[in-house]
Amino acid sequence: MAFLDHALEPPSYGWQDNEGNLIKPSPNQLWKEFFFRLNVFKDRKNWLGFFSWLKVLCLVPFFLLFVFKFFSLWMLLIAFLYSMIIMGTHGTIWYHRYCTHRAYQFKNKFWRFFTQNLTLKIIPEEIYVVSHHVHHAKSDKPGDPYNAFGGFLYCFLADVNHQPISKSLSSEDYDRAVLLMKHTGLKTNCYSQYQKWGSLAHPGLAIVYWIINWGFWYGIFFLLGGHALACTIFGAAGFWAVGVRTFNYEGHGKGEDKRRDGVDYNRKDMSINQLWPGFVAGEWHNNHHLYPKSARTGFMPYQVDFAWCYIKFLNMIGGVSFYRDSKKQFLEQYHQPYMKNKEAVTNS
Repeated sequence: MAFLDHALEPPSYGWQDNEGNLIKPSPNQLWKEFFFRLNVFKDRKNWLGFFSWLKVLCLVPFFLLFVFKFFSLWMLLIAFLYSMIIMGTHGTIWYHRYCTHRAYQFKNKFWRFFTQNLTLKIIPEEIYVVSHHVHHAKSDKPGDPYNAFGGFLYCFLADVNHQPISKSLSSEDYDRAVLLMKHTGLKTNCYSQYQKWGSLAHPGLAIVYWIINWGFWYGIFFLLGGHALACTIFGAAGFWAVGVRTFNYEGHGKGEDKRRDGVDYNRKDMSINQLWPGFVAGEWHNNHHLYPKSARTGFMPYQVDFAWCYIKFLNMIGGVSFYRDSKKQFLEQYHQPYMKNKEAVTNS
């Protein structure tokens, strides 16, 4: 816990006041922090946040081409499937359940590489993983990088304002950050390189990887359906990249207590199970906070979990050697006692 207290670079407005209460910055403060941290000319250590949003901006022309040149109902359906289901589910499979929580293990590096590159590469693992560990340690409390009590912009701009790792880690703490990423296959900087770039990843390698990943997928989509299909899918990926930044605000009740009895069993934070993120991405968020290391979070019959389907399928064909599944534990510890108590109250 001590490491996670200072693993992230604190914003200029701070995490909490002298009484320990969350500091809720104004929209002006949030935008000012955002553009300050994007300024690579002032500080090259801002490169990762700038790089992440640069990729989003690069997808805008594809989105405009899809809307104004290649639009059709078939293309709209493809865009929906790719952005909402494929990109969403991949985010859950790769960033959430593997990179952060190690809910399953790949048999070898091939299956890890295959899964990592199933879609366009947009979000750097480093920004997601370290900050997500902090999110679970401090969920809905000061220091949570996407604390819904901070408001919509607090969450939407979090990947730049709150999620990057601290630029002043000791060598020992930097090694701890490296260990959080070691299983992902990320080639990390040595400590002297970290002191230069302020990140685990090296910008040169990140740029090369980006070019190869996007070039490969554009070529595949072009061969399948020409520029129309390629622009549609790239534009859809850009839509997802913006939309996913709204998830934790929604997934924690927009700063309100929206938990429901018999649906949201975890009461340690404000996370909630939502039908839309659950159906399209397997993100049953309250279940996940209850069992963060489970490779399955769709515990109830109606809770479709495409991410779990992929993990289970890879296990069946030998690509995944180990996984954790907490469904039985959830039913025994939470759902069945709830139903028995509900029945007893009804019959009394």
